[in-house]
Amino acid sequence: MGNVYKYELHCHTSESSRCAKSTGAEMADFYQRAGYTGLVITDHFLNGNTTVPRDLSWEERIELYCKGYENAKKRGNEIGLDVFFGWEFNGDFVTLGLDKAWLMAHKDLDLMSRNEYLDLIRSEGGYLIHAHPFRMGPYARSVNVTPKRVDAIEVINAQNPDFQNKMADYAATQFGVTKVCGSDKHNAKLLKRLAALELDYRAADLPDLIAGIKENRHTVKEYAISEVDGELVLKDYVQEARDDDQ
Repeated sequence: MGNVYKYELHCHTSESSRCAKSTGAEMADFYQRAGYTGLVITDHFLNGNTTVPRDLSWEERIELYCKGYENAKKRGNEIGLDVFFGWEFNGDFVTLGLDKAWLMAHKDLDLMSRNEYLDLIRSEGGYLIHAHPFRMGPYARSVNVTPKRVDAIEVINAQNPDFQNKMADYAATQFGVTKVCGSDKHNAKLLKRLAALELDYRAADLPDLIAGIKENRHTVKEYAISEVDGELVLKDYVQEARDDDQ
């Protein structure tokens, strides 16, 4: 069996996401210890649960918003972890393939409606993932799946109950949408479950990673994670659940 390269597509930092408990550098350290090759920082955007004040200029807000990614990237460079940039729009849409300069040039992006935003991102060459489409909570009181306006659906979210992931997987199958996964991780110290998008090659950059997804060279996996003698240990989540039931 050849090498397997693990990537995280959905992760938050405390510099930019109000709900996160760990810094970008701490997240980089965690994923390196867990054996991942790469990590995409996808902090909540300015219309979500962000730490960025609203009374600053657009340029100041974007500078602050990118701090979590930039700190993770700096640490990743030191420890050999590939760290890429993305964001989560309105708590639902992980956005990849566009950069800080693009954000700087699109003032008031956070004021766009959902459909306006999705159409703009795809027209600009971005890659859209509908994150946890069947999650419901204080900020999401109804389900609204948009398979024709996204490139992929997150069919494993490590923070979701299994039934919500199964519903997402079923929807992706029925609509013929690419299946991806993400841990939606907010705390590097909390050990429970992790998702990993796995490739048979090491992506040179984020466009190369996206190309692998488009070419269907990826698999989606979920792991149970624990710490044993100071080392992080990943075990197949489905098999671990079966073993626990025996």
